[in-house]
Amino acid sequence: MKTLVIGTGGREHALALALARDPAVREVHAAPGNPGMAAVATLHDVDPMSGTAVADLALSLGVDLVVVGPEAPLVAGVADAVRDRGIAVFGPSAAAARLEGSKAFSKDVMEAAGVPTARARTCTTPAEVAAALDEFGAPHVVKDDALAAGKGVVVTRARTEALTHANACGCVVVEEFLDGPEVSLFAICDGTTAYALQPAQDFKRIFDGGRGPNTGGMGSYTPLTWAQPDLASVVLEQVVRPTLAEMARRGAPFVGCLYVGLALTATGPRVIEFNVRFGDPDIQPVLAVLESPLGELLAAAANGRLADVPPPRFRDAAAVTVVLASAGYPESSSKGDVITGVDRAAAGPGVDVIHAGTARAGDDLVTAGGRVLAVRAVGTDVADARAKAYAAADLVSFDGLQRRGDIAAEPLGVVEGASVR
Repeated sequence: MKTLVIGTGGREHALALALARDPAVREVHAAPGNPGMAAVATLHDVDPMSGTAVADLALSLGVDLVVVGPEAPLVAGVADAVRDRGIAVFGPSAAAARLEGSKAFSKDVMEAAGVPTARARTCTTPAEVAAALDEFGAPHVVKDDALAAGKGVVVTRARTEALTHANACGCVVVEEFLDGPEVSLFAICDGTTAYALQPAQDFKRIFDGGRGPNTGGMGSYTPLTWAQPDLASVVLEQVVRPTLAEMARRGAPFVGCLYVGLALTATGPRVIEFNVRFGDPDIQPVLAVLESPLGELLAAAANGRLADVPPPRFRDAAAVTVVLASAGYPESSSKGDVITGVDRAAAGPGVDVIHAGTARAGDDLVTAGGRVLAVRAVGTDVADARAKAYAAADLVSFDGLQRRGDIAAEPLGVVEGASVR
């Protein structure tokens, strides 16, 4: 199988690594990719937002499968352009990608499908926002209706902060606060059939203890030994399958990865949000312990025959990812800072250094974005994997480096999702 991964970030590097380790995958290509991906994939300088350019590249390479990583190309219809040329693609159509492209649409689908989620109001005026904040009370949850690179949500007890965020966004969804640890669950979908991957936990806020503004994610780990053992099957039954049925009813069958962001509340799992692609960095540890060949799963979903392949299997191991971010992130982003120690860190047993925002400046590897690198380690259990990840991360350096020190720390499951500003 020849594969083409679309995107530039840590998620795409992790996907390329997993595909390169699949014996059935003989070539991995990436467009445009990043410096780290060059070790396992052939890079192509193609605009990931151009469906025509991506489809032309896929045809010229003769690939069997295109995997579209980021949400923006999916919402823009890149997967449609590839499918229209007769090439299998893992990623939803533009119509189905509205599940992430519009929070209001997503809530409407959840309501129609009977998915357990937070009560919500879609608001377009300050008066509507104020009324919704009063209805649900504090803590306030305000979500930008449109794509916001993982940073369009404010959760705060400060009413003025909630109002300011809403005014900056325009159309927003105001929700009741769901109390409980947050969990990421990824479902591989072919429009009808769905398989769940192993749950993970993502750490969204910039500072230890779940403090500070939301980011795209500062670290993640799996397995979640503290979560209910049947969580994946419960979410498939109560969330994923009803959603697939509703999307099919609307004429927009969902093919790709349905990310289910969950709050494990006292009354059971409830959906915080849907995304239409793998989360970053929360998919990284999941892929590290995935025993099944990734190419087989994604190709089966893309071709509508997921039921013909076995459900995913996972190693009896744990994985932890620690993100290294640039100075100023998430409000701003320092670029051009020289990075050292990557090769030493990657030499550790069971360690991968995944590139998210890097570039080459002559012979130097330099920072090129907010989240620069992710150090991922596999261990016998979470504590072992965590120790290896932090030991490797200690070897990497660049000016202004930011990282959290409590990824996958005790008490597990409590750090994220329970604290608000």
